[in-house]
Amino acid sequence: MTRTVSTVQTVAEAHARLRAHSEIQFDMPLPAPRPPPQWSGGLPAIDFLFWPLVAIGGALILFLIGRALYLHFRKPAVAKASTEREIEQWRPEEKAARTLLAEADAMAEAGRYGEAAHLLLHRSLEDIAARRPRLLRPALTSREIALVSALPDAVRSAFAAMAAPVERSLFGGRTLTRDAWEAARAAYGEFALPGAWK
Repeated sequence: MTRTVSTVQTVAEAHARLRAHSEIQFDMPLPAPRPPPQWSGGLPAIDFLFWPLVAIGGALILFLIGRALYLHFRKPAVAKASTEREIEQWRPEEKAARTLLAEADAMAEAGRYGEAAHLLLHRSLEDIAARRPRLLRPALTSREIALVSALPDAVRSAFAAMAAPVERSLFGGRTLTRDAWEAARAAYGEFALPGAWK
């Protein structure tokens, strides 16, 4: 017990002697706070540029949104106009189309529906050959011609509507009905004279 007390006293005395030396630093004082920087002109440059940059960023975002909307709504209109221009190149002249329809109508009035539909199909083949001479080959059937990808969709659709009843009549041995003739006539008329044929 006495030994422990004297050891504690010895350590305490040694510590006191150590603390008495002024060249040894025992405390870590906090550094003095630095004063805030003084900006010339009152506002820092970052504050001066912040709102113009926000405005430019907002304008850029609005521009990109507007451009995306414009392109989204413009593409179908441009595609439609392009398709219409392409179809116009394939349409027969109005006078020729009306003359052909009048001739075919006269046949149909006499009950010759198969001949009338065949006439429309034959003249359509002539129109295709005139516009694309190398497109048609003698071995192609009407059904195959209606699938040729070089033809615009509207041309293929009208041609297929005329070809189907004619093929049934010529190769199927069926007499063409008035309804089948009218469907073929409508297909030709809607393509050749859109919105105008009677």
